[in-house]
Amino acid sequence: MSDQSGCLIFAHRGANREAAENTRAAFNKALQYPIDGIETDVQLSLDEVPVLWHDWQLEKLGYPGKCIDDFNFAELEQMDFSGYSSPDTVPEGALSLKAFIDSYRGRCSLDIELKSRDGESQQRLETKILQMLAIIGTSAADGVFISSYSLPGLIFAHRHAPDLPLYYLLSGHHTQADIERLLTNSPGANLHLPAGCRAGKPGMKDYSFLAGFCLPIDIHNESIAKLLHDNGKGVAVYTCNSVEEIQKALDLKVNILITDYPQLALQMRDS
Repeated sequence: MSDQSGCLIFAHRGANREAAENTRAAFNKALQYPIDGIETDVQLSLDEVPVLWHDWQLEKLGYPGKCIDDFNFAELEQMDFSGYSSPDTVPEGALSLKAFIDSYRGRCSLDIELKSRDGESQQRLETKILQMLAIIGTSAADGVFISSYSLPGLIFAHRHAPDLPLYYLLSGHHTQADIERLLTNSPGANLHLPAGCRAGKPGMKDYSFLAGFCLPIDIHNESIAKLLHDNGKGVAVYTCNSVEEIQKALDLKVNILITDYPQLALQMRDS
């Protein structure tokens, strides 16, 4: 069997199968296992406070059609972000990024996903990033890094925090050719760049700042693993929940394995 000890196990939004995702309960339960890191998601409240929440809407909380940015943070704190998972849970209000960083930084590595939805203005995206950086800091410290599907967002973050590790999140439709285009700075149609700013054009030439790529386990393979390794890029995969997915990630020697079942992944890695 290949050496699997170098793979870091990250709890996806905390121990989300044991408590409501992205809550203190989920993070605290995750830390009951010897995990290496936690992945979480950040959106911006109406009054520009970075808040932990994954879904675009608040339907789970009983607010269909409403979003995080429809409410001020004080209002979000009064909502119950944990009750939807079980009627017996202790109510929790919205958790701010600052409270999360203050509580969990230094206890394990932290993957902070910058959420960016279609139609979001560039100004709003940049405000969110600047608020996040003010909390996280601008240097590589304590295993904290930012990931995002938004390449424009990562470009902006790098300008303001050149030493902070940044991971580009890929979707299932991405291919090895897309990754190669980013690594070689050549034009590509599937990379979600700002209008007029395809790779290889003036002003958006260099993506070497990316510390790594985070991709679905379904599309990862030996060829992509070799490509990223040869280019010195970190490799994270999501969301590895089955025995087969976890073993595939371990066999491909990924750097980071993100899972809803950290205890299973830890057991398989360490066996």
